[in-house]
Amino acid sequence: MRTIAIVAGGDSSEYEISVKSAVEVSKLISSGYKVYIIIIKNVNWYWEDPKGRYHSIDKNNFTLDVDDNIIRFDAVFIAIHGKPGENGQLQGYFDMMQIPYTGCSSFCSALTFNKHACKLFLKEYNIPMAFNILLRKGETIDPSNIIKRIGLPCFVKPNDSGSSFGVSKVKKPEELQQAVSDAFRESDEVIIESFMKGREVACGVVKTLSRKIVLPVTEIISSNEFFDYEAKYTAGKSDEITPADLSEIITDEIQRLGSEISDLLGCRGIVRVDFIIVDNKPLFLEINTVPGMTEESLIPKQAAAAGIQLSELYSMVIEDLFS
Repeated sequence: MRTIAIVAGGDSSEYEISVKSAVEVSKLISSGYKVYIIIIKNVNWYWEDPKGRYHSIDKNNFTLDVDDNIIRFDAVFIAIHGKPGENGQLQGYFDMMQIPYTGCSSFCSALTFNKHACKLFLKEYNIPMAFNILLRKGETIDPSNIIKRIGLPCFVKPNDSGSSFGVSKVKKPEELQQAVSDAFRESDEVIIESFMKGREVACGVVKTLSRKIVLPVTEIISSNEFFDYEAKYTAGKSDEITPADLSEIITDEIQRLGSEISDLLGCRGIVRVDFIIVDNKPLFLEINTVPGMTEESLIPKQAAAAGIQLSELYSMVIEDLFS
C-alpha cells in the first residue's frame, strides 16, 4: 500500500478551507492508501497523530520520525490553497526532494497564481477576457486615471492570492483607494479589472498522462454583490447550479475553452477555470490549480453531476504519478 502525504494549511487566508479539503480527501482515499495529513504553516510542518502528539517533518528529506520509525512518502497530494501550495514554491521543494506530487508543475503553478502574468500569457493565444491593469506596492496611484482607463464599476483584486479575500467591487471613485489598500494587505501587487455584467460560471478539468475529463459547468449565483469568500463558504449565500442551465452551444464553448486553457498553461491534475458570460460569450476570469475539495466546493459537485466518484478521481491523479 502506497504512503501518501496530504499537505494542508498554508500561509494564506484559506488555511481552514485547506484543512477541510484535506480531511475530505483523506476520508475518500484512506481505504486504498496509507494517508498522513501534513500541516504546513510558515516554518512549522507536522503530523498530528491520533493521540494528539505532534511529529515534525524533517525538511531535509520530507520524512516523519514516529517513535523511531522513519516514514517516507511515495507521493504528495497538494491540498493547500494559496501560498505556498498553489504558487509553485512547494512544488519546487518537492522537485528537489524528487517526490512526486499531484497537480501542476512549479512553473505552471507560479504562472497561474499570478493573475496578471497568466492573462498576459493567454492573450497571446487570443483567449477572450476583460481589460485589466496592474499596480505594484509603492507606486503612485492616480484614481482618476485608473477610472478613465477601466471605468466604473470595477473589481480590485490581489494579484497573487488564491482566495477571495481583499477583493472589492468599486462603484464610486471615492471607494477606489480603500479597495486598493484592502487588496494590498493580501498581496504586493493588485489588479484592477473592468466590470463585466454577466453570468459567472466555472468548469473543472482533470488532466493526467492518459486521460482528460472536462466536468459539467456550474453557474454561480451569489446573493452578495459578487462571489466573495462569504458567498463561497456560507450556506444560503449563493446558489451553485450544476449542470448550469445554459444552451448546449455555450456549454460546449465553456468546456472547450476550459480544456484549451488548461492545455495552453500545461496544467496537470484537477483544475477549475472560471468565466463570465457576457452577450453569450464566455470571458476568462481566472484559473485555480488547487481548487477546494470540501463538500461545499464546486469540483465535488461537478464530479457528482458527471457520475464520477471522488475517490476514483483522486486515485486517478495519484496513480498518474507512477505511470
